[in-house]
Amino acid sequence: MRLKEQYTKEIVPHLIKKQGYKSAMQVPRLDKIVISVCTSDAVQNPKIVNGIVDEISAIAGQKAVITKAKKAISNFKLRQGIPIGVRVTLRRDRMWSFLDRLQTLALPRVRDFRGLPNKGFDGRGNYNMGLKEQIVFPEINFDKIEKTRGMNITICTTAGTDNDGRALLEALGLPFRK
Repeated sequence: MRLKEQYTKEIVPHLIKKQGYKSAMQVPRLDKIVISVCTSDAVQNPKIVNGIVDEISAIAGQKAVITKAKKAISNFKLRQGIPIGVRVTLRRDRMWSFLDRLQTLALPRVRDFRGLPNKGFDGRGNYNMGLKEQIVFPEINFDKIEKTRGMNITICTTAGTDNDGRALLEALGLPFRK
C-alpha cells in the first residue's frame, strides 16, 4: 500500500514533468503482475504441482491456479492435459504489496544481483523477469522445500512503449542495470 500511495502522490507528477504528459490520465500505471512456474518433474510425479501451488500461494497472497499441458510431446513423455505448472495473477492491492516485497525483500537476497536486465521488455511496455530460486522470498520456509525452482514474473503496464514502461518501473524503484 505504501508503494501505491507513493505512485499517486510522487511518481505521477514526476512522470508528467519528465515524460511531458499533458494529463495525469496519460501516465502509465500498473495493470497486473503474473507469477508462473513450470516444471518438468511434474510429468513423472503430478503431486509435485500441489507443493508448488502452496509455495506460490504463500508468495502471492492468493490461491494459485494449476496449468495443464496444451500439447502432447512424445520426446518429453508429456501428454495433453497433464498438470505441469502453476500461475497466479495479482491485481490491485495484492499487486502493489507484492511489487513492494519483490523490490525491498526478494531482489536484495538474490545471489550476485547486479540489477534487472534491460532485455525483458516486450515492445509494449510490459516487463518479464525470471528468478532462479523461490527461497529469496521470506514467506518460503527453507527446510520445507523439496527442490529450488525458478519462476517467471511478468509486470503488465498500460504504457504503450518500452521507454514509457521503463520510466514507470524505474520511478517505482525497480533496480535496472546501468
